[in-house]
Amino acid sequence: MKEGFDSGMKKDVKTVSGNIVDVFNSEIYPGTLEIFNGKILDIRRERRNYKTYIIPGFVDSHIHIESSMLPPSEFARAAAVHGTVAVVSDPHEIANVLGIDGVKYMIEDAKGVPVKFSFSAPSCVPATPFETAGAVLDPSKVEELLKLKEIKYLGEVMDFQGVINGDPDVMTKIHSAVRYSKLIDGHAPGLRGKDLAAYANAGISTNHECVTYEEALEDIHVGMKVQIREGSTAGNFDALVPLLENYADSCMFCSDDKHPDDLRRGHINEMVKRSLDRGFDIVKVLRVASVNPVLHYGLDVGLLRTGDDADFLEVDSLKNLNIINTYIKGEVVARRGNSLIDRIAPKILNNFQVGVKKVEDFTLPCGGGRINVIGAMDGQLTTEKLTAKPKVKSGYVVSDIERDILKIAVVNRYKDVKPMIGFIRNFGLKKGAIASSVAHDSHNIIVVGVGDEDICGAVNLIIEEQGGISAAGGDGKVILPLPIAGIMSNKDYSAVAERYTVMVQMAKSMGSTLTAPFMTLSFMALPVIPRLKISDRGLFDSDQFRFISVFDVP
Repeated sequence: MKEGFDSGMKKDVKTVSGNIVDVFNSEIYPGTLEIFNGKILDIRRERRNYKTYIIPGFVDSHIHIESSMLPPSEFARAAAVHGTVAVVSDPHEIANVLGIDGVKYMIEDAKGVPVKFSFSAPSCVPATPFETAGAVLDPSKVEELLKLKEIKYLGEVMDFQGVINGDPDVMTKIHSAVRYSKLIDGHAPGLRGKDLAAYANAGISTNHECVTYEEALEDIHVGMKVQIREGSTAGNFDALVPLLENYADSCMFCSDDKHPDDLRRGHINEMVKRSLDRGFDIVKVLRVASVNPVLHYGLDVGLLRTGDDADFLEVDSLKNLNIINTYIKGEVVARRGNSLIDRIAPKILNNFQVGVKKVEDFTLPCGGGRINVIGAMDGQLTTEKLTAKPKVKSGYVVSDIERDILKIAVVNRYKDVKPMIGFIRNFGLKKGAIASSVAHDSHNIIVVGVGDEDICGAVNLIIEEQGGISAAGGDGKVILPLPIAGIMSNKDYSAVAERYTVMVQMAKSMGSTLTAPFMTLSFMALPVIPRLKISDRGLFDSDQFRFISVFDVP
């Protein structure tokens, strides 16, 4: 009998039996878990034949939960179905809207559900000086967050040039993390050589932005953990999964961003299945999906050891990996595709300071010459920088459906000022307009459309609801309201996924040729991603690293 265990409590011991996958000892054996008070009291080896398997629960090592358009409590209900027991979350998006209050909102909302959330102190709010955000997290505010026990790490340090060049604000945030013994997450696309070494030497411990195997290998060699990403916005699984053969100890799985329709279909479990289909050993795969993030971040998550929290999965086989039950602290939280987590009504917290717009707010008098045009690319965050002869009507530049050059605008949601107008190619709309207050990273309202009336209509739908994604056109007006910070819904995850699917279908029925039109739209306002973007302050050329005019006068 275990120390401290009263024989009279034996009746309260739960048992779960199956073929136990022991990642630490690289073996699989039939056995029974004895569970008491949420922890694994004992693990009995047996000589029996079991059809099912018991494996550690999955951990998403890096995600912005807000991109699911769900608060943590509702995200948990959806993710647990797919075997997710813990999430390492960077609340960067809500912090750009609400600052410290937004981060604390996420922490409090997550406390209402059993899925284990760990949050960061976002390091880059606002993400750039070229857009208007709703808050600023200076070094003192970052330190205020780092003092909280719920804050496990400093969020992804996107300003890698600031690290390399010793920017005082950036380095103060890093030094604060070190002082409070908090890890530091990275974000360094394409960084190599001496610059990468300097970045890692500053204390950066991870990178989820590797695109090639060679790039990831260099990250590992300088001591960083590589987060193999497969999300709704970007994915590098195919390029990086070969790392599992020789570098499984240095890798973790993450999604980064997961839209509601994609989350309903799957989560980290999809990456596990694909890895197994590639022929990788189950022990290596589970080390990446479960063990490594727990050990790296020091998460309070069980890994099928005596004394651990009883966090694990029952699956039908190691081939199909169909999840029978998801356990967290010994309780079943999801069973055969159904969430057993009670839904809680999330609080509404927001920051919307803009009034309804008029059609004339979206007109643009012709300034002469050619116009600079953003070239959107399907499935990419980057854009092309194009020029074209404008289509002019009654002295105003208008959308040109024939050449697929449409008007795009950004409306500042934090104060009432004139929208910024530009033009974009490759959205494909033949009628109507689509808009969103999910616009990385400051989350102003962004809209693209054929005519000014529909553009104004789509924007005003969002303003009236204080956040959402919308479509306005010949078939009427439709919106998915996002009242929490203008980026998250307060509804059931299935309902959100269904409405999001409807919104995407409507955009495509209006002519959009993009795979994910709202996702693409949401990144057109992020100035520092090449090559041409538009923020609430104007058209930004990342090659010249400055604002430029819409009109390219010869």
